[in-house]
Amino acid sequence: MAYFEWGVDLVIDNGPIDEDHKVLVSLVNELHTATSQGQGHDMVENLLQRLVSHTRDHLQREEHIMSAAQFPQLTEHLVGHNDFMDKLLELQEKYRAGSITVAPQLSALLRDWLSIHIRRYDRELLVFMKKSQKAQQATQRSQRRPSQPKPGR
Repeated sequence: MAYFEWGVDLVIDNGPIDEDHKVLVSLVNELHTATSQGQGHDMVENLLQRLVSHTRDHLQREEHIMSAAQFPQLTEHLVGHNDFMDKLLELQEKYRAGSITVAPQLSALLRDWLSIHIRRYDRELLVFMKKSQKAQQATQRSQRRPSQPKPGR
């Protein structure tokens, strides 16, 4: 059984954001498996490199989508993204400096990010996009209605 399971409560767009999040879930599970087999420290360097690269690309993609959608919480979201990247880079530096506690710290960071950030903050994007889509559809429907004849003419 996987340490962290992908579930419908993590779905944001059934597209690129979710695909990126699934990669994060996979990396969390990879780290957990290695750690539970006593190999966490040995594989951390490679995992951190992949994680930093993937996360940087993912956050840029997600921020672009938010910007294009005119997501009102974009600024707050950017703060969370920057904080997460800072923590990843800090753990990478700790590992390079010889720390042996990076694997469990990384596991906790990723678990919390998936559990809290995606389920709470990224869900705000989902709610916003659904509302925006409904508003757009209502506007389009109202524009397609034939004008009603005025009484008495």
